[in-house]
Amino acid sequence: MKLSDFDFDLPEALIATRPAVPRSSARLLVADGAALHDCRVTDLTNWLRPGDRLVLNDTRVIPARLSGVRVRQSAQGQVTARIEATLLEPRADGTWAALIKPLRKLKVGERVDFSPELHATLEAVAEGQGHLRFNCKGADFDAALNAAGAMPLPPYIAAKRPADARDRTDYQTIWARHAGAVAAPTASLHFDAPLLEALAERGVSFSHVTLHVGAGTFLPVKVDDITRHKMHAEWGQVSAEAASEIAATKAAGGRVIPVGTTALRLIETAAREGEIRPWEGDTDIFITPGFRFHVADALMTNFHLPKSTLMMLVSALMGPQAIRDIYDHAIAQEYRFFSYGDSSLLIPGQK
Repeated sequence: MKLSDFDFDLPEALIATRPAVPRSSARLLVADGAALHDCRVTDLTNWLRPGDRLVLNDTRVIPARLSGVRVRQSAQGQVTARIEATLLEPRADGTWAALIKPLRKLKVGERVDFSPELHATLEAVAEGQGHLRFNCKGADFDAALNAAGAMPLPPYIAAKRPADARDRTDYQTIWARHAGAVAAPTASLHFDAPLLEALAERGVSFSHVTLHVGAGTFLPVKVDDITRHKMHAEWGQVSAEAASEIAATKAAGGRVIPVGTTALRLIETAAREGEIRPWEGDTDIFITPGFRFHVADALMTNFHLPKSTLMMLVSALMGPQAIRDIYDHAIAQEYRFFSYGDSSLLIPGQK
């Protein structure tokens, strides 16, 4: 298939820059096979059955966006430059890979001060990224980063407004546990404590897995032949407990429903041999139409960018024409799109 097969026109006004309040009041488009139903996220209790299992990504978004100053000595005295850095991932040598703007104003060996407690030295440049070594690590680094950093909002939100104090809560799931993501598993942002309690009372179970969402999730696909696209790798883990719970649900006839494409990609990675097993490592799984799903019976997910790998994933689950119909309906009914937007529950029909 071609990249153009996953394109669509989206009115700018439908791109959400703030989430619904409360979280679970967001709209939910339920696609039950070919039938479409306009609902609210709170209506999940009407669509999920006793014995179903939701798979939740418990990664925690770090405040990865940093603003600092580089000071350079010259014959005329001190010359300063404003440096912006977005942390991407920790490297084996103890440095952090980061996107640095403007990279041309920072030389290897120079230091950037982000706060009185946090500074970093540029140790190397590779593939357009800088490798930063910070002055602290462990709990001290976490505390300094939390004080100095801002939430790394997606580019389509950051272009409209800067991150603020509200995003510290809004761009984090209520079950976030393991720090390491630089983007949120956004379908999970619709859940609050009352909804979780209502689902549990309904007989729905929950399993937690971890996939640290990377900035690569926002990278555009640059090839028209999608088979030539190389996915970015992200670290994930499916524990023995989670794998056992998911397998037991499948064996009992319940449905396994990942919340978000990150959870889906992870559990399908852990089940590449047909049955889900404990798994840990980097996954670059690329799900396109024709993919055979071994675990996921349905998917809760937000509405995605045109020509993105996530559009390809939902097309693989529901079928390309079905997704076109779903997105046409969502646009006509003015659903809110992308990370802070509304959500969908995609339940494939019989194939």
